Amino acid sequence: MTVRNRLLVLLAAILALAAVAGASILHASARADRRNETQPDGPKVTSGRLALTTPAHMIFRNMAWGPHRDELTTVPTSAPAGPRIASGVKCLRFYAAAGTGVCLQAVHGPVSDTYRALILDTHLKEKAHYDVPGIPSRARVSPTGHLAAWTAFVGGDSYAGTNFSTRTAIVDVRTGDLTPTLESFRVIKNNRPYHSADANFWGVTFAPDDRTFYATLATKGRTYLVRGDLRTKTVTTLHENVECPSLSPDGTSIAYKKRVRGLPKDAPWHLYVLNLRTMHETPLSEPRSVDDQAVWRDAHTLVYALPGDYGADLYEIPSDGTGKPRRMSTAAVSPAFVD
Repeated sequence: MTVRNRLLVLLAAILALAAVAGASILHASARADRRNETQPDGPKVTSGRLALTTPAHMIFRNMAWGPHRDELTTVPTSAPAGPRIASGVKCLRFYAAAGTGVCLQAVHGPVSDTYRALILDTHLKEKAHYDVPGIPSRARVSPTGHLAAWTAFVGGDSYAGTNFSTRTAIVDVRTGDLTPTLESFRVIKNNRPYHSADANFWGVTFAPDDRTFYATLATKGRTYLVRGDLRTKTVTTLHENVECPSLSPDGTSIAYKKRVRGLPKDAPWHLYVLNLRTMHETPLSEPRSVDDQAVWRDAHTLVYALPGDYGADLYEIPSDGTGKPRRMSTAAVSPAFVD
C-alpha cells in the first residue's frame, strides 16, 4: 500500500470515528432533553409545600422525567404510588428524621462538579452546609434529628487498588461540631487495637442515644459491621461481611447487604437482617442483588431501591425472611418515613 493510500485509509477512519462520536453526543443530548419532558405514563408531580414533620408521609428524591426530576417530593405513606408534591429542592441523596434533613447536592461548575451536604430544617430551609470530598453515596440522620452523616466516594488514596475509597463524616447539627472522617477513630478488632492504612468506612446508621452508631469498615479486602462511640471516638468490629447497615426502630436488628459467593462481581449482594443479640442472620426473600442502604418503613418492613426505567424504583419486603418483594413506587430513591 502506498503512502498516499495509507493516509486516505487513516483519514477515512478518523472521519468514521468523528461521525460515531457526533452521533453519540446528539443521542445523549436528545436523551437529556427528554428527561425534562413529563412522561405520559409517569407519576403525576406538582409543585407545593413540603414539611419534614407531616405525619404518615414518605419523602424521597423524585426521578420521574419532567421539570421536577431530582427534587424532594412527598406522598402519603398509604398511597406511595399516588400523586406527588415536589419541593423545588434537588438532592442526589437524602434522609430525614425528627424534622432534620440532610441533602447531598451537586454544585455544577464550568469545568467539573463539586458536592456539598445541606442540613435542612423541617421546611427544607438550609441551616448549614459542608463540603463533600467526592460523589455522594449514603446519607442518614439520627432518630433525634441531632446528628447527620454522609458518605462519599473519593479518589487518590494510594492504598486503594481500585483508585477510590470512601469518606464518611458525622456532624452534630445543634453545635456544628464536625467529624470530617471516621478514619480518625480508634479501631478495635477482635478485642485488640487495629491499625491499617487501607481502613475506610461507609453507611452510618444511628441509635437514638446520640452516641452510638453502626457502620461498615472495609480493610484487607473484607468488610465488617462496627459499632461506634462518638464520645470515646472508637469503633469496634461485631460481624463480618456486612455493608450499608440500617438499625431497626427498636434497636435490636441490623438490615444490610451481604456479598454472596457465586454471584456476579457486579451484582454480588443479597439483603439480610442480623439479630444483634444472637448474631443470627436471616436472608430476606428478595432474589435480586440490592446495592442500597435499606430503610425501615416500620418495625417489620424494609424499603430499598432497585434499578428502574427512570433510574430506580422503591420496593418493600418483610424483615423476617417471609413474603415476596413488592414494588411500591416507581422513579424514586432515598426515602424517609414520617410517623
